[in-house]
Amino acid sequence: MGGTVQTDIDPRSLIGRKAFDRDGAKIGTVDEVYLDDETGEPEWAAVRTGLFSRDAFVPLEPSEVVDDTLRVPYERALIKDAPDFGVGRHLSPEQELQLYHHYGLALPTAGSPPTGDAGDAGSGPGERAGEGLGTVNGSVNGSGGSGG
Repeated sequence: MGGTVQTDIDPRSLIGRKAFDRDGAKIGTVDEVYLDDETGEPEWAAVRTGLFSRDAFVPLEPSEVVDDTLRVPYERALIKDAPDFGVGRHLSPEQELQLYHHYGLALPTAGSPPTGDAGDAGSGPGERAGEGLGTVNGSVNGSGGSGG
């Protein structure tokens, strides 16, 4: 029995783990973990797929750690076609929104109203327009932290 990644594991320990799709096919290796700026919770992982040396972003919320691997409950084809934003950079709210739409995930709701320009990128109810995601690559970078 595995638990969801968000509550049961240190995001730093995900880096370097093998990732597999819902059918057990290997996707690649976790390269980076992205934390929500507001909550500090891990939300996305960049998985080095080996396909043209690109990283595919996968959601951590429905994923589980099973037998020291990351199990992502989506088909490999969908994961392979995920938007590629490059790694080592902060994900913008618009990029995060593209990932939610790609995987057909419900947008998380925040306790406070969205901030930022409401006309930007089709922000609407339930969308967290003023937030982005920082990366974890061997160390946890908090909101507003400087990577050095």
